[in-house]
Amino acid sequence: MGSSTSTFVIRWINFLTMVLAILVVGFGFWMSTHNDECRRSLTIPVMALGGVIFLMSLVGFVGAWKNIACLLWTYLIMLFVVLVAIMVFTVLAFIITNTGTGHAVPGARYKEYRLQDYSSWFIKQLNDTEKWTSLRSCLVKSDDCNSLSKRYKTLKQYRLADLTPIESGCCRPPAECGYPALNASNFDLSYHPVSTNVDCKLYKNDRSIKCYDCNSCKAGVAQYMKKEWQVVAIFNVILFVILSFVYFVGCCARRHAGGSDSKVPF
Repeated sequence: MGSSTSTFVIRWINFLTMVLAILVVGFGFWMSTHNDECRRSLTIPVMALGGVIFLMSLVGFVGAWKNIACLLWTYLIMLFVVLVAIMVFTVLAFIITNTGTGHAVPGARYKEYRLQDYSSWFIKQLNDTEKWTSLRSCLVKSDDCNSLSKRYKTLKQYRLADLTPIESGCCRPPAECGYPALNASNFDLSYHPVSTNVDCKLYKNDRSIKCYDCNSCKAGVAQYMKKEWQVVAIFNVILFVILSFVYFVGCCARRHAGGSDSKVPF
C-alpha cells in the first residue's frame, strides 16, 4: 500500500467516523426528545461523546487530506483515549445496573420496586437531598400521576395497567400499606395501614405530595435510570467494536504511510 493509498484510506475512514459521530449526537438528541427533564441523565454525556468523536475524526480527516503527520498522530492518540474511556464507562455501567428488579403485586400487572435492591451508587445519588429535590420538582411538574385517573377509568383497568416504574413508585403507596384504591389517582387514607413501611405515612392524595418523598419513588427512578444506562451501555459496545476496527485500520494505514520512521506506539 503506497503513501497516497494510505492517506486515502485514512481520509475515508475519518469521513465515515464523522458520519458515525453525527449518528451518536442524533441518538442523544432522540433520547432528549423521548424523555422529560427528570429522565435525561445520559443525554448530555452521549451528545458530548458524539462531539468528541466528530472533532477527533475531523483532525484525522484534515491530517490525511493535507498529509500532516502531527495531526495524524493526534488523531490516533485521541482515538485510543476515546476507546479506553468507552470501555471503562461501559464496564462500570454494566456493574452498576446489575442489581435491582421489580416485585410482583398481587392482582395487578404492574410491579413495585425497592430502593435497597439497587447498587450503592444509585442509592447514594437518589438519597442526596439536593439532587432529589431537583428530581422531585420535575416529577411533580410532569403530571404523570394526575393523568392516571384520566387514562384508567375503572379500578379493573388500573390493576391491569402496565405502569412505568415511576408511576408505580411515585403515584401510589406500596401495596403492603393496604390502602383501598378509590380510583387510579386516589386512595382511602382513613384505612389504618397494615405495614410499618415509612412510605405508608408519607403518601398523600395531594397532587404535589403523592409518594414523591417515598423510597418506592426513588426506587422507581432507579429502575428507569437502570434501563436507560443499559441502553447506552449496549450502544457503547457497538460503538467500541466499530471504533476499534477504525483504529486498527488507521494504525496500519499510518504505518505504511510513514514507513519505519512513523511506527504507531499502540
